[in-house]
Amino acid sequence: MEITSRNWLITGGCGFLGVNLIDRLLKLDPKTNIRVLDNLSVGSRDDLGGVCNFREVASGEIGSSPSGVELVVSNIMDVGACSAATKGIDVVVHFAANTGVGPSVENPRLDMETNVIGTFNMLEASRQNNVRNFIFASSGAPLGEVEPPIHEEKAPRPVSPYGASKLAGEGYCSAFYRTFGLKTVSLRFGNVYGPRSKHKSSVVAKFFRQALRGEPLEIYGDGSQTRDFIYIDDLVQAVILSVKSDIGGEVFQIATHRETDVNEIAMKIKELLKNEAGIQVGISYSAPRLGDVKRNYSDISKARRMLHFEPECGLENGLRLTWQYFKEQSR
Repeated sequence: MEITSRNWLITGGCGFLGVNLIDRLLKLDPKTNIRVLDNLSVGSRDDLGGVCNFREVASGEIGSSPSGVELVVSNIMDVGACSAATKGIDVVVHFAANTGVGPSVENPRLDMETNVIGTFNMLEASRQNNVRNFIFASSGAPLGEVEPPIHEEKAPRPVSPYGASKLAGEGYCSAFYRTFGLKTVSLRFGNVYGPRSKHKSSVVAKFFRQALRGEPLEIYGDGSQTRDFIYIDDLVQAVILSVKSDIGGEVFQIATHRETDVNEIAMKIKELLKNEAGIQVGISYSAPRLGDVKRNYSDISKARRMLHFEPECGLENGLRLTWQYFKEQSR
């Protein structure tokens, strides 16, 4: 069966990752059937409507399988909605989550309930409805403060509640594969950036929003903290490859194997804005955030070997494409 002929359920499908994945799937095959489960806490109907035509379906009126693109406005904490949404589905891509270190420090209980219980609800509903593939959006956060590059064999020691909740999700994915045969894959995404990221709180999106407001680019701490920045199109490709591979029970680092500190990102954006738009921006520094890891970048050799994953978009080009999106949005 071809990848795009399957019936997809994308949780959090109105968000940054979801709309980009939907856009790619429909470009591969406009007849792809996709159901979106989203509580609209971050993404919106307009965000989804920007990439497709969809119809909204109440959770109590969900059919035996999706037809075209359907939006179900509900929550992954609602067991009944999770069960109904997975009917007739071949592939679940579970993006819905409480994201980021900061929010998890401010409200660790909400983070746990959304990311642990919500993920369990989706796995159990997928098992009951005979879903074939389950792709879980994880993070490098489960590993915590370890010597990079991070890879799948390193022992996880989360620093933040967010890292702990994502680690629990990975654990349940492993258990549902090994006990029930649900083909789960956990993808530990690097720092994702790109077009349609206007709602994201991560550093690249935040810097572009600050620049457009005429504010300095605010860096937490001294800016020497490092991350592995991956462009959204490369991440979407990793999701599709994970489904194509038909692998189960595995964890993969999905990033670029490049370590970039936040100061470098700020300087690249500062130079880009000056050259592309004649915009002069400053850089400011504030207190470090609790739970932030100092260094983080990924060894992606396992994903290269088993998924044939290869990131294609370089940082400079990715930042330029992202800036073009934010510039258009500001108009």
